[in-house]
Amino acid sequence: MVSLSSSSCRVAVQMDPLEEINIDGDSTFALMLEAQRRGHELYVYHPTTLSLLEGKGTSSRLQARGCKVSVQRKKGDHAAFGPEEVLDLGSFDVILMRQDPPFDMGYITATHMLEHIHGTGPGRALVVNDPISVRNAPEKLLVTHFPQLMPPTLVTWDKEAIAAFRQTHKDIILKPLYGNGGVGIFRVKEDDENFSSLLEMHFSRSREPLMVQRYEPAVRLGDKRIILVDGEPIGAINRVPAQGDARSNMHVGGRAERVALTARDKEICKAIGPYLKEHGLIFTGIDVIGDWLTEINVTSPTGLQELDRFDGINSAGLIWECIEGRLA
Repeated sequence: MVSLSSSSCRVAVQMDPLEEINIDGDSTFALMLEAQRRGHELYVYHPTTLSLLEGKGTSSRLQARGCKVSVQRKKGDHAAFGPEEVLDLGSFDVILMRQDPPFDMGYITATHMLEHIHGTGPGRALVVNDPISVRNAPEKLLVTHFPQLMPPTLVTWDKEAIAAFRQTHKDIILKPLYGNGGVGIFRVKEDDENFSSLLEMHFSRSREPLMVQRYEPAVRLGDKRIILVDGEPIGAINRVPAQGDARSNMHVGGRAERVALTARDKEICKAIGPYLKEHGLIFTGIDVIGDWLTEINVTSPTGLQELDRFDGINSAGLIWECIEGRLA
């Protein structure tokens, strides 16, 4: 563990290929730029290169194949990589767990492996977000611990229960429980004849349950992404669905707009903030439609660069201040 007084920390980023990101919108890239600006050393590795070593005579518990990297905001030339090497992850100060979902067994296994080195002190690294809390808080399920903040919601494999929920609420949204980026989300109206086929298609391909929620017409005005750092809101962006699409995710054509926090937004943040802080969920993003909390994103939240452009802040800087405070 490098002393914070030396001003330089060693940071390893567990992520999808850095070469393929959009540098104008990627939140991991913003975090890496800010870390580099603060004088921290950056390394990257892919989660599939993780190796957990146990038994007598092993000198390092968790390793990965990765390389040192420097980044710059230059399209087509945004990353310069050093030679590949075996990284002793327990010798780093910080591990940023930033690979995208799906939240599958591979993702869960990586959290188990990182748990062996998470913490501060010799042979330990501060993993952001806390891998134990990430594993125990898949985003579409964590939100169910705050039912007073949610629209009517059902999580189930039971087709009859889904049909009954639809009969009650008429207009519903179907979501794969562990999906991401808006993929596989459907709005099903009362008269939609594709309802049974959609259920059959999902359950023939997946053993995962569905999350079913009442459709909120307020989504046409936007699905608000609120960014929280250590449980405190630092700002929000409004994601407006494209014409003819019920999904507001920017991955599928949603448009980002500037937006202020409402009294209801602040009430929601106040209710969930203590839980996030207590469980080491330093960087989170919550989704709010109208007056209702729909998701708590803890795996690889996005929105930092859009928030900075709208509000003129340095959101990555606020996250690093929190991380450095934890190290100190």
